[in-house]
Amino acid sequence: MSQSTSIESKKAPEPVGHYPHARRVGNLLFLSGVGPRQRGTKAIPGVTLGEDGSIAGYDIEAQCRSVFDNVRTILEDAGARWDQLVDVTVFLTNMKDDFPVYNRLWAEYFGVNPPCRTTVEINCLPTPIAIELKCIAALD
Repeated sequence: MSQSTSIESKKAPEPVGHYPHARRVGNLLFLSGVGPRQRGTKAIPGVTLGEDGSIAGYDIEAQCRSVFDNVRTILEDAGARWDQLVDVTVFLTNMKDDFPVYNRLWAEYFGVNPPCRTTVEINCLPTPIAIELKCIAALD
């Protein structure tokens, strides 16, 4: 069995549970689910919360850009590059409304040689976010 190395980024948002940002096994890097939060705060880019903590409104473009930035940060802190992503699972909470914007931004961020992708709609995520990415990178 290959040795596994846990990776904790000092720049990416803190995990919301007991898990690492990433784990390297051989030449593969597995990222835990990555959302749009920013390190050191519970505020979520593009999200407005109601008094009860529920989502009152959100900007999917702001969340997508923040998620992509967080993924890039974790990759770089693990010694990997954006272009080494080979498979991405994307979780959206509102496929009908958010997919067109997310799909446009995907093409912007992954213009050449994009990784494989699966996009699924789910009814909620652990924090009040609309998107989360689960990524695998193949390292040189």
